[in-house]
Order: sequence, then structure tokens, then C-alpha cells
Amino acid sequence: MSIEVTENSAKVYLHRNEATSLTGVRKITLDPFVDHRGEYIEIYNAQLYKEAGIDINFCQDDISISKRNVFKGIHGDNKTWKLITCLCGEFYLVVVDCNRESPKFGFWCGFLMHERKNYQVLIPPGYGNGHLALSGRTVFHYKQSTYYKGSASQFTYNIKDPFFNIKLPADDDDLILSGRDMEAKFVTL
Repeated sequence: MSIEVTENSAKVYLHRNEATSLTGVRKITLDPFVDHRGEYIEIYNAQLYKEAGIDINFCQDDISISKRNVFKGIHGDNKTWKLITCLCGEFYLVVVDCNRESPKFGFWCGFLMHERKNYQVLIPPGYGNGHLALSGRTVFHYKQSTYYKGSASQFTYNIKDPFFNIKLPADDDDLILSGRDMEAKFVTL
């Protein structure tokens, strides 16, 4: 799907809106405007997203800045949509189906996100996400459809849980985790 907006000769595209192996998780590819001065990328336009079938009222934007080998997550809740973008550096994004009623509970997919790869990942409620910083300075941007009310309002899963069997592009021993993420319990069925 391609939606064109013309302003001062610049064309901004929401180029593709692709399904992934997880129901409701979307990969959205953006086409930047490039000329001899550099690049221009519009990372969110409510009207264009609505026309592409993404009609979500985002109310909060957050930025997380990390150094290499920091892993944050797996966090989520059953109410919040998230739209993830890499603004600087590179990170590996993991999205996990955390709905225990889902036939795909525990299934995950990974996305290598980089400031030069112009795509976003849309994550629906009931999914958890985590990201591993792969560069010296990584800037992770996300829009949320609900206001953050603290970690007590979210679920947290351990990245090292063998139930998920998540493969990261780093050794487990090199991961830098918060207390919350280190102490996260493993799945019990």
C-alpha cells in the first residue's frame, strides 16, 4: 500500500503495512524523501495510518537510550498498543505472544532495527516486547495508546526463559539487565 502526500515537492510515503507471523503485529515500511541535503522521514501521521487501516489513538511517546548489550524487557500489558521505531543506532526487537489463551502463546519474532532501515513495528495489546542494544548508543522510540502507570501495571517475562527459547544476537552472559528483568519469573503452565 502506498499513500502519497505532496508538500513543497516532497513526497512522504507509508510504503508497506505487512503482516508478520504473529497475529496483529505489523511491520510498517516508510519511504524517506531524499535529496542532496539529506533525508526527511515522517514517522507518524494519524491520517495516513488511519487510511492504511491503523486507527489507534496514541497518547504517549517515550524514548529509551541504551548502550551495547543492554536488554530491556520482556514487558507488556493487555491494553496498550505500541509503535516502535529506531531513531539512532541499532537494536534487536523481540515481540512475544503473551496471551495465555492464545494458541501461539510463547511464540516470538525478532526484528533487526537500525536508524537506516526505515520501518516500524506495531505491537498490539497482549504482546510483550524487549530490545537488545547492538550499538554503542541506541535510541528506541515508541508511541503508546495508554499512559504508563508503572511496572506494577505490566507483565514481565524473563528473556532467558527456556519456554520462549529466544535467540538473541549476543551471549546471555554479556547481557546487561535491570533488577526487574533479572528477577522476572519463568513461565509456569
